[in-house]
Amino acid sequence: MTGRARRYLPGIADIRICADEETTERVLEALESVFRCTDPRPYDGGRTYLQVDTGCTDPDTD
Repeated sequence: MTGRARRYLPGIADIRICADEETTERVLEALESVFRCTDPRPYDGGRTYLQVDTGCTDPDTD
């Protein structure tokens, strides 16, 4: 994989939330009320990871 540019899917955001359980739950509720989201994956240290589909179909120029 060395030398290949990283590719991103247009409209997909990788989200990491670092907060206590109550705050994380409130943030997830807000995101899920607007966007399609993957199931959140909790990790040690109060981190939660998920992906959000923002519906954008423009190519990523990054």
